[in-house]
Amino acid sequence: MQIGFSINEMLFLATLVTGAAWVAWRFKLRRLGAEPVKKPWWVHFGAELFIVVALMFTCRVAVADWPRVPSGSMEPTLRVGDYLLVNHFAYGPRLPFTNTAIETGRPQRGDVVVFRFPPDVSQFYVKRLIGLPGDVVNFDSGVVRIGDAPAQVQLLSDGSGAAVADEDRGQWLLRETLEGRSHDIKVNPFVQGRMPIGALAEHCTQQRAGAWRCTVPPGQYLMLGDNRDNSMDSRAWGFLPHEQVYGKAVRVLFNFSDWSRAWMPL
Repeated sequence: MQIGFSINEMLFLATLVTGAAWVAWRFKLRRLGAEPVKKPWWVHFGAELFIVVALMFTCRVAVADWPRVPSGSMEPTLRVGDYLLVNHFAYGPRLPFTNTAIETGRPQRGDVVVFRFPPDVSQFYVKRLIGLPGDVVNFDSGVVRIGDAPAQVQLLSDGSGAAVADEDRGQWLLRETLEGRSHDIKVNPFVQGRMPIGALAEHCTQQRAGAWRCTVPPGQYLMLGDNRDNSMDSRAWGFLPHEQVYGKAVRVLFNFSDWSRAWMPL
């Protein structure tokens, strides 16, 4: 699921414009040799706005972000139109204009992680972290398990009934538990047993038809979408290098189409 960060770009441009206005005025003062009694309105406005915009831009890049979810690859956890609160302090604040973090923590299994898309680092994606470095992850019929632990899956809905939303009809809603942390996933029963591993093949061995056992390399993570049969994740583009981790999505801030999702924890 690709997510956009265009607000960052707008804040950056606003910072440049307001900052340039203030610098231009100071340069003019040096040429005049004295400061006028009354400053033009655009100097007052630009100087004050520069401080506010610069602080907002720095906070968004280094501390927290609020990107919008554009697709359904993380359903049912995330819905189209959700605005996420992305906490950079969970793993370490980032230095503005760089991809460098002051590391204060490490991603944990089950985290909903925002990261730079490895094939194109200018794009940002959000997926769930399933496998840590060194983990042995077993894929089978749309669900996963870690090592030799038994699969812990609970059927919540078979996708039928009047209470089921149109977009969920025909989809199985399952609760998957990995080492004590639970999350809900969607699985299409018509493609069960066919969870292709694609780009992970080099690190995997086939156990039987539709079942694979994969080892996560050092310094990398296995990322999956909660909408298991409708997600372009590690199975399509490979493992996620640690240095491409951007932040941890901790809450849904709001969704203009469904305000009941406001401040929902992830």
